[in-house]
Amino acid sequence: MITLNSARGAVRAGVLTAALAALLCTTATTASVASAEPPSPRPAAAQADVPAGVTAGVAVFDRQTSTFTEQLNTAAQFRSASVVKLLIALDVLWNRSPDALSATDRARIDTMLRGSDDTAASTFWSNNGSGAIIDRMVTRLGLTDTARPPSTHPGYWGYTALSARDTVKIYRHLLDSAPAATRDYLLGGLRQSTRCATDGYDQHFGIAGSFNRPWAVKQGWSGFSSGGCTAPTTTAAKTAGEPAGTVAARTSAGAEAVDLSRPALHTTGVVGAGDRSIVAVFTLHPGGTSYGKAYTDIGRLTRSLNVPGASRPAGTWIGTWGSGVRVRTQATTSSGAVTTLPAGVEVLVGCQRRGQQVSQPPYVNDWWAHLPQYGGYMTNIYLSVPENQVPGVPVC
Repeated sequence: MITLNSARGAVRAGVLTAALAALLCTTATTASVASAEPPSPRPAAAQADVPAGVTAGVAVFDRQTSTFTEQLNTAAQFRSASVVKLLIALDVLWNRSPDALSATDRARIDTMLRGSDDTAASTFWSNNGSGAIIDRMVTRLGLTDTARPPSTHPGYWGYTALSARDTVKIYRHLLDSAPAATRDYLLGGLRQSTRCATDGYDQHFGIAGSFNRPWAVKQGWSGFSSGGCTAPTTTAAKTAGEPAGTVAARTSAGAEAVDLSRPALHTTGVVGAGDRSIVAVFTLHPGGTSYGKAYTDIGRLTRSLNVPGASRPAGTWIGTWGSGVRVRTQATTSSGAVTTLPAGVEVLVGCQRRGQQVSQPPYVNDWWAHLPQYGGYMTNIYLSVPENQVPGVPVC
């Protein structure tokens, strides 16, 4: 009789059988050891919990009291990745109503904000002056830490330097100073953020995973090889706005402090009724960090923050293991696939139920976890807990 803990460790260090891979579209990897984390309210006086090895810049602004509830390295410059699309969109609409946009440009902004589309951003970047867009927005919004990409990479809008405090300024302008039509249009796009971005990355990390709606988010990622949702089609995190492969660690023109080498993951947006809180979390991760690990780390960091007006989802956060793990519409391997999880990501489990029996020798398990944020089920085999039925998680 093989014990559960010793056998699970041995199996997860190996490779799945071809039969199970075909059945579940899953390939085993080394197990991500993460215990179940029950939800709990965060004391207002607690400090941002930055995971080991992560460099972070954090700002949370309460619009009701006009005060910051969280500030950590707020002036630190990070490469913006797709967060700069906020400035690109605002520049397009400066002194122009959304109604004045051509149908083509409107469609580009929609997909750029909802699906973080890179092609749309690159079109606006090249058509509207490239780095001059950033220069204009710095002046218009009074930004202090924002700078155009270095002269060595002028076409890479994702290398724009940006800080947490400047990001708060951008959202404050959008909420409090921009024309109502512009505010409603752009925030409307951010509220419709799709789980899967157009480049096949799961973009509902950080704010989107930590808090219930209402929220509106603009996320950013750079330096990862795959991010769930779909099979990777390139070896770079982006196909536009950033070069493929590894580049020099520091820029040298206008944004000297910006690290271009470590994987970056950012979550920004507004949270709560009346868009009460503005949240900006910028993170850099050790080289080689997987997307699922970074996704988990920024989730834990964001959940630790004091965000006035935020409502937190019910459930238990549990680590997963394996790559290509499918979330399905029902508790069966034959039901439709909702999406694919980033490898090793932590997921919120709402409840569990018995379904189709799944075999991963030497295991057999017929328990499935319901993931409310995905609207589907995953087999409990790929939850990083020793039991088939997760203790403390209710039955659906």
